[in-house]
Amino acid sequence: MGKAVLRTVHEVSELTGVSVRALHHYDAIGLLCPSTRTDAGYRLYGAADLERLQQILLFRELEFPLKEIGQIIDNPGFDQSQALEQQIRLLELRREHIDKLLDLARAMKTKGMRTLAFDAFDTSKIEEYAAQAKATWGASPEWKEYEHKSKGRTKGDERAMGEELMELFKPFGRMAAEGVDPASPEAVAQARLIQSYITDHFYTCSDEVFLQLGRSYGCGGDFTRNIDAAAGNGAGVFAMHAVEAAVGR
Repeated sequence: MGKAVLRTVHEVSELTGVSVRALHHYDAIGLLCPSTRTDAGYRLYGAADLERLQQILLFRELEFPLKEIGQIIDNPGFDQSQALEQQIRLLELRREHIDKLLDLARAMKTKGMRTLAFDAFDTSKIEEYAAQAKATWGASPEWKEYEHKSKGRTKGDERAMGEELMELFKPFGRMAAEGVDPASPEAVAQARLIQSYITDHFYTCSDEVFLQLGRSYGCGGDFTRNIDAAAGNGAGVFAMHAVEAAVGR
C-alpha cells in the first residue's frame, strides 16, 4: 500500500485555484482544517481534505455562504450522495436560467430594446429548490433529537451543560502537557466520557458522529481555541487524536 500523498498549502492552491489566503481563512473558521501539520506548524492536506475542499467549492459555485456550507457538510446526517444529486439539479436550473438570459440578450440585440420580457430574470424556481435541499440537509436524526431534548431548557441550563462538557476536556490539557499518548487507555476513556455526555444531554453520539466532532476539536478554529482556553494549550489537538483513537481511526 502506497504512502498517502500530503500537499502543502501552496501545492493545494496551485492544484485547485483556491488562493492561499482563502485556504488560511477556511482553516481559521474551521471549514477546512488540514489533517496534518509539520513539527513547524505548516499545513499538510491529505486526500480526505481535498475531497472536502471539492465539496466546499461546489457549494460555493452554487453561491452558498461559507457558514452554511460548514453547517451542511458537518451535519451528522449529511448524505454526500444525495447532496450531489441535489447539487446537479441546482446546476441544471442555473444553466436553464442562464440560457434564458442569453436568449433574451440575443433577442434584444436583434430586435432592439423594444423587446420586453422579464421571465428570464425569475429565479424563484432555483430559490425554492435550494430551500428544499437545505431543509433535507438539516433534518438529521441527531438534530431532531437535540431539538427534542432541549425543549424547555433555559439559556442558563444550556450554559451550565456547556460548562460541564468543557470540564471534561481539562484532563486532556494535563495529558498534553505531560506528554501522554492520545491513544493511551486514560485518554481514550476520557474521550468516551465526552461521547457519553453528548449522548445523554444532546443527541446520540455514534462513533461516526464523534469522529466528525473530534476533528473540529483540533482543527484550529473557534472550537479549538475555546478548548485550549479552558483546558490548556494543545488540549484541542490532543482531544482530536484521543477521539480518533477511541473510534479506531
